[in-house]
Amino acid sequence: MEGLPKLPGLDFKNRLKLNHHVAHSLDLVNGYRIPRAPPLGIGKDVLNEDSIAYIRKNDATLYDAVFTYGRVKQAPVEPFRPHFVRYDKVKLTFKAFFKQSVPESGLEHYRIRLVNIMYFMDDDTMTVIEPKVENCGFPQGRLVRRGKIPKNINGEYYYWKDLNIGIDIDLFGIVYHITDCDEFTRDFMIAQGVELNDSECSPVDSVELDKKTATRPYTMQTPTTDDKLRRYLEFQGKVLSFDCVLDESDRPHGECITYKMYYYLEDDTVAIKELKENQEGRDHFPMFMKRTKLPRDWKRQPASYPACLEVTDNEVTEYYQPTDFRIGNTIYVYGRRFLLLDCDPFTRKYYANVLKSSQNSKLKVEFPKKPLPKRPLPEYLGFGTPEDSRTSCLNLHPKTPKKDIIRYLVNANKYLRFGCVFDTAHPEDKMRHFVLKYSLADGTLSLNEPPIRNSGIQGGKFLSRKLVVKPGCDLNAPEYYTAKDFYIGAMLTIHSHRFKIISADLYVYRYMKENPELFSGNAIAGVRDFLLRNGYLKEDTGICKDDTLNRSSGEKTPDLNDRLENIHYFPDEQPFQEPFDKSKDKDASRPYQLVENEIKTETVGPSNCHDEFPKLPRHLNKNVHFAEEPGKHD
Repeated sequence: MEGLPKLPGLDFKNRLKLNHHVAHSLDLVNGYRIPRAPPLGIGKDVLNEDSIAYIRKNDATLYDAVFTYGRVKQAPVEPFRPHFVRYDKVKLTFKAFFKQSVPESGLEHYRIRLVNIMYFMDDDTMTVIEPKVENCGFPQGRLVRRGKIPKNINGEYYYWKDLNIGIDIDLFGIVYHITDCDEFTRDFMIAQGVELNDSECSPVDSVELDKKTATRPYTMQTPTTDDKLRRYLEFQGKVLSFDCVLDESDRPHGECITYKMYYYLEDDTVAIKELKENQEGRDHFPMFMKRTKLPRDWKRQPASYPACLEVTDNEVTEYYQPTDFRIGNTIYVYGRRFLLLDCDPFTRKYYANVLKSSQNSKLKVEFPKKPLPKRPLPEYLGFGTPEDSRTSCLNLHPKTPKKDIIRYLVNANKYLRFGCVFDTAHPEDKMRHFVLKYSLADGTLSLNEPPIRNSGIQGGKFLSRKLVVKPGCDLNAPEYYTAKDFYIGAMLTIHSHRFKIISADLYVYRYMKENPELFSGNAIAGVRDFLLRNGYLKEDTGICKDDTLNRSSGEKTPDLNDRLENIHYFPDEQPFQEPFDKSKDKDASRPYQLVENEIKTETVGPSNCHDEFPKLPRHLNKNVHFAEEPGKHD
């Protein structure tokens, strides 16, 4: 084969090659044929010039420091071993037991069964095996099949770190108590940093113990002097009754509750009965403790008895006797303290005749009354008034808030009227005037804005009659505006609007004079100066008398017309004007033309405070406000 010529078809290296195309090597540029080296070989193979055989000897890409210095010695890498290989045939063995109840047996009430809990490290599985005991009477062997056992409902499984001596584990509803482990398990757990508890002694089964003692030789024993049949026939139906109290006031939410304690002489058992008066607000249980023997110290147990098991009659050494029940003594019932207060006549007779010792007199105990907690009121939510919210919380059916009837009857139809303006920097609001009316009967406020012609602002009711809360006060305990808050110069904030009082009614001054304890001296002096300055008072003695009408002749003073034009509610502004119809009034230059036959000489109100003032026409009386009596402002 070596002698074959290097021609296509005779080369065995490329016998499977199908592409033999030759690369393009001639270009035509501006009409001239220009040759160029082909970038690839035949069949798009790499040219020999691009291979490693044509690389220069001094090329840095071919330099390898290994050829000069040798390879770096590295530590041998430990081969990877899976978890199941590393812990293959590794088993942790724990010794445990569980208590199995025997309900229908006269020889035993429960049975102690010893088991071995095995944990396999290769796949984290567990199994429970009970060693076989001859003539046990029930099947033994594998109790729990090998597998992963769930620890809780969250999907977690038992791990080998969850096992330790002296703990209880729940395996499919059965509680096992671990008492010991083997030497390999102890060394493995200590090597992994787990501290094991001290070993415990497994309890002895009573049936197994009886079997061992049955093989002993029979010995004659003297019977006890306590004949149960004799006691039953002698003391049947004889019960010692005591009144007692359970004091748990030192505990959270504890209280003092009275009970009835009975001691049955026929078998030395004790029962505690609930009283009917104590069952209000609690679950109905006729008996606080059923009839049973009461141990004197229920915590005292034999040293070899495991703490996880219940205490039976075999472990209790001493019970309460009739001599322990004395009035004034404390009886401990499984950790609860019962103080004996009194007993019935049969019990006193029994102690005096049989035990030759009389009972103490009745013990009276005064229980401290527990203060009832105040019911907190919810916060005001903004619906309705705070008074409505408060009354809806105090009653099942909401009721209307109570009103002060005496105040309403005394101050019925009595109002305090003031003139006020906006306290604002907007020039378009400075010309607006308001009439503030405060009701003395219920403390409500109302604001009316008299209309002004060609002002662009529609007058009328600005604020309906309602109680107004002072700014900055607590809405749960609101503070409303009262009569003492209104005086000339006072600044009021009503629903985010600031008002300044600039004038007052004549009745306001008279009310201040009658109730000086509600107002300061400066407030009374300010209203008096305002009325004197506008001619409503003369030397602080009464109403001016030079502007009255002559009722006998019907004549008026020469300057009455001018004074009526100047009497208005706001002394610094023009009087209020109502819409004027030129067709009905010939004198268009004077909107308020006074006619003598329209001026009536009747007095206003039952009081004498307006005897000197005439009553104005209806169209003029809307904007000109005199100091009228309180019954005419509604």
